[in-house]
Amino acid sequence: MRRRTAAPVLALLFAAAGCATGPSLENRGDVTAPPGDSKRLTIGSAGFTESDLLAQMYALLLDRAGYSTKIISVTNREIYEPALENGQIDVVPEYAATFADWLNARKNGADATPVGSPDLAATMKALRALAAPRGLTVLDPGRAVDQNAFAVAARYAAEHHLRTLGDLGRSRLPVRLAAGDECVRRPYCAPGLKKTYGIRITAVDPKGVGTTQAKQAVQKGQDQMVLTTTTDATLDSFGLVLLADDRHLQNADYLVPVVNRSRAGSAGVRTALGRLNTVLTTADLARLDEQVDSWRRLPEDVARDYLVSKGLVPRG
Repeated sequence: MRRRTAAPVLALLFAAAGCATGPSLENRGDVTAPPGDSKRLTIGSAGFTESDLLAQMYALLLDRAGYSTKIISVTNREIYEPALENGQIDVVPEYAATFADWLNARKNGADATPVGSPDLAATMKALRALAAPRGLTVLDPGRAVDQNAFAVAARYAAEHHLRTLGDLGRSRLPVRLAAGDECVRRPYCAPGLKKTYGIRITAVDPKGVGTTQAKQAVQKGQDQMVLTTTTDATLDSFGLVLLADDRHLQNADYLVPVVNRSRAGSAGVRTALGRLNTVLTTADLARLDEQVDSWRRLPEDVARDYLVSKGLVPRG
């Protein structure tokens, strides 16, 4: 069984990485050197359920391909991304648009124009251009995407014939939205719903993103819609359904493995992790998240059972 490294140990491990900004000038040649193929790889998890599951699946696939792996959990991207550059972490699961914008802000400042967009190809092009000078390689995205999403009560959707956010905008129904308090200014939340869809947002009820309290408010009719994510597997239990983002307001936050080129940029790593791309869907990921969060199963057990069921690793 793989065990997570304790937080105090992580703090010591990444103390030097915290101020890193990518390969130093004298080592820039490493960025264009042949991809490395270390047989002992460290996989980073961002410490939440989905990231833990992906890290476990990456480890199992790499183990199957002949690598020796360990997993460590680091909840702060400001710590694990420099550690990835330095080779203290070799592989992490990331989200294409979010990571592109994060790297862009590191390079060009917090006020830089975002480079992540709903266009996956454009997002990947920008992400790879930002990652490469830091010695990072972004592998191909799979089918699974974890984006912001908006849900309404199933009975409300049926009553007003709503299947998409466009339907809701055309209905001109007043909508009180349960979300985080930052929703009032985020371009992909209330302002975007108004501008892109013409939805009449009358108020933002600050109950958080996808929280039980927020979903209960919509279930009870106190609010009409809730901000959650595409991998939220608890919607059925609250009698809620997602409305499709038919005009593509949300960014292309597809799951992508990011690797340290000099240690894990080889065809072997790419092939091993690429096997997940052919099977893992957004719906699959939601069900896996549910097994950990609601059924209280261990991420490593859920990850193994899923890969066994898809024929990607042997049973036992």
